[in-house]
Amino acid sequence: MDLAYIPENLSSCLKFGNKSCPTTNRPLYLRALMYSVMAGAMLITVFGNLVIMISISHFKQLHSPTNFLILSMATTDFLLGLVIMPYSMVRSVESCWYFGDGFCKFHSSFDMLLSLTSVFHLCSIAVDRFYAVCYPLHYATIMTVSTVKRFLVFCWSAPALFSFGLVLSEANVAGMQSYEILVTCFKFCAFTFNKLWGTVLFTTCFFTPGSIMVGIYSRIFVSKRHAQVINSMPESTKAEVKKNLSKKKDRKAAKTLGIVMGAFLACWLPCFLAVLIDPYLDYSTPMIVLDLLVWLGYFNSTCNPLIHGFFYPWFRKALQYIVSGKIFSSHSEGANLFPEGH
Repeated sequence: MDLAYIPENLSSCLKFGNKSCPTTNRPLYLRALMYSVMAGAMLITVFGNLVIMISISHFKQLHSPTNFLILSMATTDFLLGLVIMPYSMVRSVESCWYFGDGFCKFHSSFDMLLSLTSVFHLCSIAVDRFYAVCYPLHYATIMTVSTVKRFLVFCWSAPALFSFGLVLSEANVAGMQSYEILVTCFKFCAFTFNKLWGTVLFTTCFFTPGSIMVGIYSRIFVSKRHAQVINSMPESTKAEVKKNLSKKKDRKAAKTLGIVMGAFLACWLPCFLAVLIDPYLDYSTPMIVLDLLVWLGYFNSTCNPLIHGFFYPWFRKALQYIVSGKIFSSHSEGANLFPEGH
């Protein structure tokens, strides 16, 4: 939070509450460039994640516990691109919030909800891949539809309670006089935290699930259990297991989702670190830096469908079905989306 925004005539501002926009000297060409980049990222986020949502929902071949978790995470990214990014784009380029204090609270709550929901989805997917690769014989009995439903309920409800509860109670800004001044004097909307809640957010909502994910994927990539279990089976049993479970496909899925996790950590770690550290620096971090870190986090939702498009043949084939209109065919639900050898 840049306290340089606070006007010199502070008493008049606080008395009359005549809000204004912080002054900015950005030239027109720079603002046009910022709008172009952000709007491009927004379109890719919305369209790319919509393709994932339609593909997994429509094609029966993609109905699996892992893909249902991916579907829900794509919904999170889709909503971020559709509901959050347009307003954040105007705020970032114009350095001003034109949409009112009430909508600011909703925007901030929903923004944090979707960010935390992505963290919990990735953690759930890591657990799913752990059982698929390391305990393949027990995977079908552990990761059932009811188990996935419980994961999804937790992934959405816990962040919702935390986000809306924190913002509506204003506990995150308790004791922050500088924040109250900015809100009173300016058309200002930035999600900020005091020392207590910045530490709580970083520890419980990012560091802990992030550490769990890193630990699980480390275990997956060093584990030889998958190959050992299948190779030790009788030929008849081995053939039946291979019919329902592909070592190569499961490991490839785990590797791809590991890349998704790595991209998430790389995009959101700087933002969460800023949330943790900025209160201890007396909120001296310039707003432009905080904006850049927030948008780096947003770009993660843009990267996810691009990663799927690069690593998953089914995504590219489903995209062809959607763009060509073949998806409206009565037989498209049963289309084979997996090329030979994948």
